[in-house]
Amino acid sequence: MAGFRNGRGRDNREAPQGQPQHYGGQQWPQGGNGHGEPEYFGDPGAPQHPQGGYDPYAANNPGHTQAFSVHDDAYTQGATYQAGSAPGPVGPRLHWKQLLSGVILRPGPTYLQMRDYAMWAPALIVTFLYGLLAVFGFDGAREDVIKATLGTAIPYVLFTGIAITLSFFVLGVVTHTLARQLGGDGAWQPTVGLSMLIACLTDAPRLIVGMFLGGDEGFVQLLGWATWLAAGALLTTMVSKSHDLPWPKALAASAIQLIALLSIIKLGTF
Repeated sequence: MAGFRNGRGRDNREAPQGQPQHYGGQQWPQGGNGHGEPEYFGDPGAPQHPQGGYDPYAANNPGHTQAFSVHDDAYTQGATYQAGSAPGPVGPRLHWKQLLSGVILRPGPTYLQMRDYAMWAPALIVTFLYGLLAVFGFDGAREDVIKATLGTAIPYVLFTGIAITLSFFVLGVVTHTLARQLGGDGAWQPTVGLSMLIACLTDAPRLIVGMFLGGDEGFVQLLGWATWLAAGALLTTMVSKSHDLPWPKALAASAIQLIALLSIIKLGTF
């Protein structure tokens, strides 16, 4: 878009009356007001540089305009990252095998890389399967299922899987909401999905051992406490990476979910 300038700030010198002014090799007749005619920058027919190699009216000189492309932003160069203006994805979406192993073995890089991706399929499938097996990790529920007829046991197990899935989903939403209230900037779908995977995968050791030894055994209870602490550490790391929060705030955002996991699952009061 051609720029417009009236020529007054261009040169304080005025040509004598009746004599033409010379700008970049073009002549403009002197008008009656003594300031010359308007000039239009960007004329394709105008020479780009005067003779001698120096253009006193170049755009970079004081008092003159400079053209920017529509994609240039002269006010954001060198800007630092702040909460609420998260950069783009750190890397590509992880395969479900890499995701499941990374949740436990590579928590920091995995949570940071997946903070911009939804993972509903792995989260829902793993949580539902965990819920189906959760019945057999508690002595009373396992005996009820074993003694019940097949027509009664199957709906009972399916209902438990659905209930666990919905419960972990709601707890993930609560964790995300608290993180946003504390200044986090993460998206809700990655936060909920990762929280569901963390809750299931960290409790898997207690569940497997409890299926064989019984949920009321002392070792199983001790293992439940250990895996609960691991879940707290991983949830705090996840919220910190996903929402760009310091760990005290991330821990506070995870508190309700951790308390619910402790009372519902770890202590066998489901």
